[in-house]
Amino acid sequence: MNRIFEGYLAFTESNNRNRIAMKQKFDVITSTCIPLPLENVDTDQIIPARFLKATDKEGFGDNLFRDWRYEKDGTLKSDFVLNDPSYSGCILVAGKNFGSGSSREHAAWAIAGYGFRVVISSFFADIHKNNELNNFVLPVVVSEDFLQRLFQSIEQNHQTQVKVDLPNQMVTNLGNGDSERFEINSYKKHCLLNGLDDIDFLIQSHQKIEEFESKRHLC
Repeated sequence: MNRIFEGYLAFTESNNRNRIAMKQKFDVITSTCIPLPLENVDTDQIIPARFLKATDKEGFGDNLFRDWRYEKDGTLKSDFVLNDPSYSGCILVAGKNFGSGSSREHAAWAIAGYGFRVVISSFFADIHKNNELNNFVLPVVVSEDFLQRLFQSIEQNHQTQVKVDLPNQMVTNLGNGDSERFEINSYKKHCLLNGLDDIDFLIQSHQKIEEFESKRHLC
């Protein structure tokens, strides 16, 4: 095995505890939703900066939307949607421009740590979108019309379900029958369908890498 590649594998394996423990293969997810009909939700609102000292991903879900979710004394704010027992599910439906602000990956850690597997919005900040994909959360970009109709469906019936079909790249509001196709990078789609992170993919591809290296002619 190539020494550089072997050293890289040893390094990554020694840091396995910092890789997300909840890796799951994606296929089709059908769930009720938690609505957050606010635009421009930034990463500091998703996970405040004072929680960024941790170096692994454990416990971030407890502080998702911390300042909206809890009073200063740690008691729950009854008027925040995550604290409303009539809403549940592993799909978060958010307003336009979700995940703007700083590039902190901790925001994606918090979303995944809470238990969300899908976030639906009409627009994501690019870096945050990639951070979600890297942490096995699927960001689904829909049209603004689809998003607003979905918010209406959820408001009218908190048990409204949404079907997210990753193989066919389709999202369906089962409350009113609306469907839209969504786009996803083919590499990230492959990783999600197979439960692979970037390190897993590299390890899986090591024979091809070694074959390529063996054919190189260095001067």
